[in-house]
Amino acid sequence: MSEIAICVEHLGKQYRIGISQRRHDTLRDAISDFGLRISDFRKGYSNRNGHNQKSKIEQQKPDETIWALRDVSFEVRRGEVIGIIGRNGAGKSTLLKILSRITEPTTGTADIHGRVGSLLEVGTGFHPELTGRENIFLNGAILGMRRKEVEKKFEEIVAFAEVEKFIDTAVKRYSSGMYVRLAFAVAAFMEPEILLVDEVLAVGDSAFQKKCLGKIEDITEGGRTVLFVSHNMGAIESLCSQVLWIDAGMIREQADATKVISSYLLDSASRGFSITQSHTARTNEKFLIERVIFKGENGIAKTIFRPGEEITIEVQYYASQDIERPHLWIGISSQYGPLFGADMTVDGHCPTLVRKGYGKIECVLKPPVLAPQTFTARMGARGKDAMTFLTKTIEVGAFRVVATAADYNLFGPQADVSLIDGSPIAVPYEWRLPDGQMIRVEPHRDSAQMEHLSVTV
Repeated sequence: MSEIAICVEHLGKQYRIGISQRRHDTLRDAISDFGLRISDFRKGYSNRNGHNQKSKIEQQKPDETIWALRDVSFEVRRGEVIGIIGRNGAGKSTLLKILSRITEPTTGTADIHGRVGSLLEVGTGFHPELTGRENIFLNGAILGMRRKEVEKKFEEIVAFAEVEKFIDTAVKRYSSGMYVRLAFAVAAFMEPEILLVDEVLAVGDSAFQKKCLGKIEDITEGGRTVLFVSHNMGAIESLCSQVLWIDAGMIREQADATKVISSYLLDSASRGFSITQSHTARTNEKFLIERVIFKGENGIAKTIFRPGEEITIEVQYYASQDIERPHLWIGISSQYGPLFGADMTVDGHCPTLVRKGYGKIECVLKPPVLAPQTFTARMGARGKDAMTFLTKTIEVGAFRVVATAADYNLFGPQADVSLIDGSPIAVPYEWRLPDGQMIRVEPHRDSAQMEHLSVTV
């Protein structure tokens, strides 16, 4: 048997932007396009001879093409765990879709030697009308497993997903948490020779994320090949021996995990973490996070910090309208899950108004001594009722804590153990807003419930 599990050579994927001459990558695309053309016909966009005329939109906006991937080549040996990192829109998910045979490449080849299991989106491959039990057997059949093989793993899958009571309920009635737990369990326990995972750790609560990390560790120790896409740099660093950095559809660097992540974070410090591409299709959101920059105590952009150093997160945004009493928050996670965060709404205090247009908000975190590792930041925004979403919760960047020889005396008997094992902690922080408003919070250090000693607005 070949030692090479995946061989990718000069892989490229081109997409067409526009309305006319659509290319159909999937049956769903073809059906959707057919429906749109019928709709256009009924609206009067056809002539008397039955030939479709271009709509006004088509006349104004000619077709364009973009390369989601260009000249990508790499090899993955059996048993290797490869992390794939990059900015939003870099081409990471497109690569996994090609390897999963969901879409075809425009150029190049991707040879895969072994049975592939993939978890690319929540519930990929699930049929909403089928029950959890039926979907488990359906996915097993798709992976080429016999019924007896699925039956052997069935109880483990259900137990891991914690859906015993609902296993005979149609999955369309599952909560998002139940859905993703079952989807991950099926992909992980079916034991494919090659497992492709895309951002599964971005969904679910901290307990589920830790559970997923533990299972992925078990999979990697079992000798299976894994390609793991994530913005959680801590998880990438702890699980992967090699990391592939994709930038603008091309391989920027491939090497040891620590080396590539350091290069990626340094590059992000100079350019900031651009979030714009992930928002271009979400025009209904009232608060768009455009760019995020991590800065040190001197105000200089950086992504490498020393233990105990103050961290400033600058958030550049666009508000589509005046927003009354917005509710913003930032959460910091280690490889184990959520660690600490900063909430703009404290004891009823929050900024009275964020005006329409572009602006900048800073959040200054004053953490205690953090153990050397990579941390990931997430951010979300809600309306004044704390229920209506202004923007969805998204990954906005990452930073690393690195200790020098002089710093290691900080990790003595007096060190807070919660900083080592990933237990949630509370840290002081302050928000700085465009009009000079400031919200300062001093929580109890020994409380993860963020009991506030003082709030200054």
